Amino acid sequence: MSERHPIIAITGSSGAGTSSVTRTFSEIFRREGVKAAIIEGDSFHRFDRREMKVRQAEAEQQGNKNFSHFGPENNLFPELESLFRDYASTGTGKRRKYLHDAEEAAPYQQEPGTFTPWEVVPANTDLLFYEGLHGAVVTPEVNIAQHPDLLVGVVPVINLEWIQKLYRDKKQRGYSTEAVTDTILRRMPDYVNYICPQFMHTHVNFQRVPMVDTSNPFIARDIPSPDESMVVIRFAKPKGIDFQYLLSMINASFMSRANTIVVPGGKMELAMQLIFTPFVWRMMERQKKARG
Repeated sequence: MSERHPIIAITGSSGAGTSSVTRTFSEIFRREGVKAAIIEGDSFHRFDRREMKVRQAEAEQQGNKNFSHFGPENNLFPELESLFRDYASTGTGKRRKYLHDAEEAAPYQQEPGTFTPWEVVPANTDLLFYEGLHGAVVTPEVNIAQHPDLLVGVVPVINLEWIQKLYRDKKQRGYSTEAVTDTILRRMPDYVNYICPQFMHTHVNFQRVPMVDTSNPFIARDIPSPDESMVVIRFAKPKGIDFQYLLSMINASFMSRANTIVVPGGKMELAMQLIFTPFVWRMMERQKKARG
């Protein structure tokens, strides 16, 4: 953790909805004039898209049916921890981009599914912002969770997470239900061992819970809407959180535990704005004093 060079990390599984949290933070940064160094978790995968397919096929031939993007063998955990550690110390570090599609790849004149060359994070940013799968990973070799000043977990209930992944991969990527199901099953051991344990280390967790029947996610025809959901927000350390203020600002919200507030799904973005804007204010104030 660093007062001079703070880090915010958003962590969650594929299909969990981390991108919506990122949009909220982007709005906060824009409004408050905060210059953030953006880090995408996909850029710390070990293999590009083409090589990953080859490696997966080889693993399956050798009897490994659980080769996935979730585990340490397919990610650069030490390099990600080095970036966090270096940024907290010096305000810079090494990063690259993963080019998801043709639109992202065009400016670099590269193929989609490839990485850009490593580059140095600009030295004049206010904070580092990470969004990806592994912002709070702890293994015997690395402890990424110790570095961020604010760690946010995005964890929809599992059936909703699967519905969101199924919908995205089928509608946007053209995959079949069977192909997405195979991916979910292949990732399950790494999901249990490397994704779920992260949420013990997060400072705030957002868990969307549908209020409609999602008992069989593999036949769902659409994603439950925000108005058909509630969001459970859990604070690891509730000291300093003004729950009464949040309850007064968010209609139909309530406390389910001493460290947990539940809000309507349609109010999730408002809740994030109310919760995280003061966090960013305090970060920038501490940074100003530390650099003073």
